[in-house]
Amino acid sequence: MEEGIDLFECIRRGMSIENVDADTYSPLTLAYIGDAIYEIVIRTMVVSWANIQVNKLHKKSSALVKAQTQAQMIKLLFDDLDDREMTIYKRGRNAKSFTKAKNATVIDYRMATGFEALMGYLYMSHKSERMMELISMGLERLENDK
Repeated sequence: MEEGIDLFECIRRGMSIENVDADTYSPLTLAYIGDAIYEIVIRTMVVSWANIQVNKLHKKSSALVKAQTQAQMIKLLFDDLDDREMTIYKRGRNAKSFTKAKNATVIDYRMATGFEALMGYLYMSHKSERMMELISMGLERLENDK
């Protein structure tokens, strides 16, 4: 990968995808891609800890990607979000989804959807460094909040 190009740009170029404006996407579409990119970040982090059995990797990553953890993380990040980021989060949180929370409260599920929408927006807006900054701060605060 070329120095200074984020993953989204690398995928866009490699797959010949037209440039996109993240502001034109629905909050649930942003949450869809945000869920995936957040999981990639977490899996990358967990794999870097040790070369261990896949079921142990899955257990560690699942704890960090579940709705309850994402809801807790976004609450810990509220004061660090700028106005645009808070707007994106709220759009995602308030979006009417036809899927239901499996193992989470409705409130946690909706907050997690807002978090995922924000991650998707940052990813598709070529703001991967900001996305990583928020994820890193959130994980650190979760650890300190225990």
